[in-house]
Amino acid sequence: MSTRRERSAARLPVEIRPARLADLDALIALEHAAFTTDRAERRAIRHAIRSPSMTLLVAVVREPGEGGEAEILVGAATIERRRTSRVARLSSLAVAPARIGLGLGRRLLQAAELDARAHGCQRLRLEVRADNGSGIRLYERGGYARTGTKADYYEDGMEAWCYEIALTEG
Repeated sequence: MSTRRERSAARLPVEIRPARLADLDALIALEHAAFTTDRAERRAIRHAIRSPSMTLLVAVVREPGEGGEAEILVGAATIERRRTSRVARLSSLAVAPARIGLGLGRRLLQAAELDARAHGCQRLRLEVRADNGSGIRLYERGGYARTGTKADYYEDGMEAWCYEIALTEG
């Protein structure tokens, strides 16, 4: 049975699209709002936007503003690929703290999978903080299998849990 919050999330008018350089300041703000450590720097985000071997997807909503409708960046996902590999890596997934629980993480994850598949990848891998219960639930509910751990992976010494999913057609 779905909750009222989940039903309203399904109706949330979110557009997921590739990031543009014009999104850079909003992406920096999202990094600072979503993460306390291991934040991407401005130049790394700029590189991800421009790189042919990466895709930086953003989730945006349109809300009324003073000058009409404003586009608000509420989430992002970064996918990395190598020409010589059929495995992509989800290196970051962030949702604005005020928008957590609305299904945006799931929608960004699905968009990342579609992007990886569209680039010829057969698998998608990721790492998640061992203490990130909501992230772990998102990936496990999405069909990801835990494949291992990486000790002392994050700046603060926290280990990462490694996950992977096969990207099948359909």
